[in-house]
Amino acid sequence: MESIEAVLDLDKLRADIAVLEEQAAAPSLWDDPDEAQKITSKLSHLQAEVRKAEALRGRIDDLSVLFEMAEEEDDPDTRAEAESELVSVKKALDEMEVRTLLSGEYDAREALVNIRAEAGGVDAADFAEQLQRMYLRWAERHGFKTEIYETSYAEEAGIKSTTFAVQVPYAYGQLSVEQGTHRLVRISPFDNQGRRQTSFAGVEVLPVVEQTDHIDIDESDLRIDVYRSSGPGGQGVNTTDSAVRITHLPTGIVVSCQNERSQIQNKATAMNVLQAKLLERQRQEDRAKMDALKDGGSSWGNQMRSYVLHPYQMVKDLRTEFEVGNPQAVLDGEIDGFLEAGIRWRKQQEK
Repeated sequence: MESIEAVLDLDKLRADIAVLEEQAAAPSLWDDPDEAQKITSKLSHLQAEVRKAEALRGRIDDLSVLFEMAEEEDDPDTRAEAESELVSVKKALDEMEVRTLLSGEYDAREALVNIRAEAGGVDAADFAEQLQRMYLRWAERHGFKTEIYETSYAEEAGIKSTTFAVQVPYAYGQLSVEQGTHRLVRISPFDNQGRRQTSFAGVEVLPVVEQTDHIDIDESDLRIDVYRSSGPGGQGVNTTDSAVRITHLPTGIVVSCQNERSQIQNKATAMNVLQAKLLERQRQEDRAKMDALKDGGSSWGNQMRSYVLHPYQMVKDLRTEFEVGNPQAVLDGEIDGFLEAGIRWRKQQEK
C-alpha cells in the first residue's frame, strides 16, 4: 500500500484536485462546454482515485484491529471474518497496483477505439459488432462516458468498422493492450449447414490528441467528402449531408464521423481522429527505429486473443496465457482480468 501511495503521489493528486475545483467553480466554466466537460471529468476521476486509496488504507488499518480482536478473544468467527477481509483487501490492492503500472507517455489520455471486420465475411462483421458492444458494456460497467463517432454497417449483419471514444483519464493506458487481431471460433448462425466458422476482427486503440501534440497537417493533403449518415442495412438516418469523410492523401488514412451532429462538428471530430492516427503512425515509426536499434521488439499487430464458442467454451489471451471459461460474460464486458494481465505483461516486456 505504501508503494502504491508513493507512485500515485496522493499529495500531488490533492493539489491537482484543489486547482480543478477552483476552475470548476468559475462562473465562466460553461462558456466553453467541451473544456468544462474535460475539467469536471478529470476532477471526478481524481477525486475517485484519492477516495479509493484512502478507503483501502482505512480497510488495511481496520484489518489489523480485526486480527487483534480475534487473537484476544480467541473467536473463530472473528478470525474467519478477518481472513475473508484479508483476501478481499489483497484483491483490491492488486487492482490498484495495475493503475500504478500505467506510466507510459500517453497512458493518462482518453482513448479512441477503432474496430474493423477482417477475414470471415458476415461472421467477421457480426464479430466486430460484438466487440464494439463488449467495450461499450465494459465502459458502462465502470461509469465511463463513451461517444460513437462513426459506424459503417455491413449489408447482411454486423458492422464493417466503427470508431468510438472512451472519455475518461487513463482509458488509453488500460485499453491499449487490446490492440491486435481478435479471433472467433463458433458454429456460424449465418451458415444453413451449421458449420464451424473462424472469423477475425482488428482492434486499434489510439490516445486522444491534445493541444501539446504537434501534428502538422497541410490542408492541400486532404480530400474532404460529405454524405448522409446511414444506419443498418444502408438506410438513411438523416436528411442532410452532415457526415464527413476525410482522406489524408500522403498516407491514405481515411477517417469518418457521422454521429448526427452538424457538418462542422463532424469535420472537427474527424480531424481529431485523423490527428490521433497520424500521431500513432509517427509513434510506430519511432518505435520501429528503436526496435531496429535494439535488434528486435514486440509485435502488436498480430493475433492476440481467441474467443472459442465451439466445440468448447473459452476465451484465451495468446500473449499472457490468461483465460476464462465463460465467453458470454467476456463479450458482455467482463474484460478487467484480460486488461490487468495485459498491462502486467506489457510492463514485463519493457524490462
